[in-house]
Amino acid sequence: MSRVDDVPVYEQRGDAIEAKLYNLWRRARMHFAMPLRLEFDELPGVAMILDRDEWACVNTRQNDLPLLAWVEFEDQGRDTLHMPVPCKLNYYHYAASKYRGRVLQLMDAALEQRLHEDDKGA
Repeated sequence: MSRVDDVPVYEQRGDAIEAKLYNLWRRARMHFAMPLRLEFDELPGVAMILDRDEWACVNTRQNDLPLLAWVEFEDQGRDTLHMPVPCKLNYYHYAASKYRGRVLQLMDAALEQRLHEDDKGA
């Protein structure tokens, strides 16, 4: 059972994750225990929780209630590392779309930093 299974979905749309970010997440899955929590100074009250099969953008002020979740990554048989990865994007709040772009940018930067720090420590 996943973190978002018990929360009703407001809307679901098709989405695609840029290859760079998807590949960073795959590297992070090999280096860090999952789920991996990322909190952002720029967005107080919002965090990303990255799990083995989904990413959830959550409201930390409401017991990690999901705002958005990227699920059902279509990566089976993926043989090109430079192409975007299709997935489904679940919306759990009518105004959650305002977070989509920014949390992905912040997630990218946070994963880069953590992986860089991990590489330096190794």
